[in-house]
Amino acid sequence: MRNKIIFSLVIVGVLVALFSAYIYAVPRKPLPPVFNPAPDPYAKGIYANGIVESYQTQGENINMYPEVSGTILKVFVAEGQTVTQGAPLILLDDTVQRATTEQQKAQAEAARTLLDELKAQPRKENLEVARAQVDMATASLKSANDTLDKQQRSFNIAPESVSKDALDNAINAAKVAKANLDVVTKQYDLTKAGAWVYDVENQEKQLDALNKAVGASTALLAKYTIKAPIDGVVLSVGVAVGSYVSPQGVYDTYTQGFTPVAVMGTSKGTLGVRVYVDEILIPRLPPSDKIKAQMFIRGTNTKIALEFVRVQPYVSPKIELSNQRQEKVDVRVLPVIFRFTPIAGADVYPGELVDVYIGQD
Repeated sequence: MRNKIIFSLVIVGVLVALFSAYIYAVPRKPLPPVFNPAPDPYAKGIYANGIVESYQTQGENINMYPEVSGTILKVFVAEGQTVTQGAPLILLDDTVQRATTEQQKAQAEAARTLLDELKAQPRKENLEVARAQVDMATASLKSANDTLDKQQRSFNIAPESVSKDALDNAINAAKVAKANLDVVTKQYDLTKAGAWVYDVENQEKQLDALNKAVGASTALLAKYTIKAPIDGVVLSVGVAVGSYVSPQGVYDTYTQGFTPVAVMGTSKGTLGVRVYVDEILIPRLPPSDKIKAQMFIRGTNTKIALEFVRVQPYVSPKIELSNQRQEKVDVRVLPVIFRFTPIAGADVYPGELVDVYIGQD
């Protein structure tokens, strides 16, 4: 009885195995693709990867880095916001630089006040004092001369009436009075002449130097505010209040590298596509006046015709988006720039990867 049970179980196992093998051997119908792969619309088209950019005549998206280091104090804009040229985007802590600028402005104002004082000389009150000293010295000289004249005449009439010593003292007093008048007269002329021209020139130079220092300090202060270089759209803001930034940018926690504090693009409806053609395909590029291209948006069946703009005449190393070069050889590509106008129903953003075929009529 036991052997019959074991034999029955073996038979059942074999049947199950045969049935399972049959089921798994039946070919399954493949699922239809979500979207069709990008087809080559040209007889001899060249395939290349492309990156969507905001279209600008001179280049690609604008990566902004601060020219000074500091802590972010305020962020004025949000991603996707349209701004005008000169609008403030990000403010760094400028407390120290602002205080330095105010100090230099005060020093320049003090130098200007001193220059005005020099140019305003002679001061009326000083001139009046100097004039009074001349008048007093003149009176003293007259008094001394009168005394000397009296003693001299008395001596001439009766020598015994005036001692020789008294006469000498009178003569000396007159000389002293005359010398004093000469001194105060020259002092009056000096006061009346005002500030020395060399003192004025020296003060003007000092004021000019301080004004230039204020200008440099003010220009440095302005760099603590990152402003929009063009009319456009803020594509990315990579900082938050409290973040520390430097001219290298801001440290990104995820990539562990430095990235721009903000990225801007144009607000025009036209977008650009930077296409990287492998160096082995460069000889197959059509002439510039015959280049045609179509862009395929990945994940969709949407295609958009591209307008040729220019070839960037510099073959450069291939870009690795992972920031890790995996090639064993130096793979190089030629950038070719196109542009297009987005169509309704197709959302395309700067930084998006697209498939591009390049051909000719």
